[in-house]
Amino acid sequence: MKKILVTGGAGFIGSNFINYMLKSRDDVFIVNLDKLTYAGNLENLKESEANSNYTFIKGDICNFELVDYIFNKFGIKHVINFAAESHVDRSILGSEIFFQSNVIGTNILLEAARRYQVERFLQISTDEVYGSLGPEGLFTETTPLSPNSPYSASKASADMMALAFHHTYGLPVVVTRCSNNYGPLQFPEKLIPLMILNTLGNKKLPVYGDGLNVRDWIYVIDHNRAAELVWEKGNPGHVYNIGAEQEMKNIDIVKLILSHLGKTDDMIEYVKDRPGHDRRYAIDSTKIKTELGWKPEFKFEEAIKNTIDWYLSNNQWWERIINGAYKDYYISMYQNFYKHK
Repeated sequence: MKKILVTGGAGFIGSNFINYMLKSRDDVFIVNLDKLTYAGNLENLKESEANSNYTFIKGDICNFELVDYIFNKFGIKHVINFAAESHVDRSILGSEIFFQSNVIGTNILLEAARRYQVERFLQISTDEVYGSLGPEGLFTETTPLSPNSPYSASKASADMMALAFHHTYGLPVVVTRCSNNYGPLQFPEKLIPLMILNTLGNKKLPVYGDGLNVRDWIYVIDHNRAAELVWEKGNPGHVYNIGAEQEMKNIDIVKLILSHLGKTDDMIEYVKDRPGHDRRYAIDSTKIKTELGWKPEFKFEEAIKNTIDWYLSNNQWWERIINGAYKDYYISMYQNFYKHK
């Protein structure tokens, strides 16, 4: 039985990962440590909470004593670190919490992993650490880091710390850098769920700048499969890029959502661009494909419709969010960013 500490497991990607792992295998025991901030939701884990190979602990990865207690009590030998403040807009409004969670928290986990001689530490990161691309080219694992937001700078710092622990102490660290995720259970601050829910609520759909910013999109289930593979078979000290090679302009995604929901483009509202908004991200996933045999299974056109339909079928889930933490968030973010040009 592999005893795994999954941090941030009540968030979007982390909860999808836990559900996927417990559904597909019986040789893992997962301890989910999550602070349950605005984006953490235990409802995401209803299908896993009764599993005898799963336990949840509410807490902060920055709490040294709690982290040490968990390693000791459960005999943790594997760490998969999803825990992070992850929204660029929020990092622009206030960067300190991003440094605390993403850098200090990762360091505390790494120190505990070193003390307890873990067998594998998987650091989940983002392609945003590479900065912005022009109209051509792809991010590779050797692309120099050039983060442009407080969020991406904090993730780049955590990546470098994790890799330094491998080089200095021999800690078996592996880092993944993934493109933009989408799918069920995503908190409605990110582009796709925000546009879906605004459409359903007959609200304007705020699009930054000219809407031509490009991202490489990956369905969260494909990311789950890649993360599992890197955790088991990735080479320590290495970085693996994870992308589905499905580049989409923001405005095209918004129009696709409107079309699928039977709405017209006049719901789109172009707003003042985000400060330091990276123009394009695109991932070269050759390494994980050739070394580990991974490849994405979902095409964007199919998976985005699955995602939209999930939100249509799970209105109680997102209505509770909109009437709770998200309500205040939406008002404050609209006042700060979603203003007419």
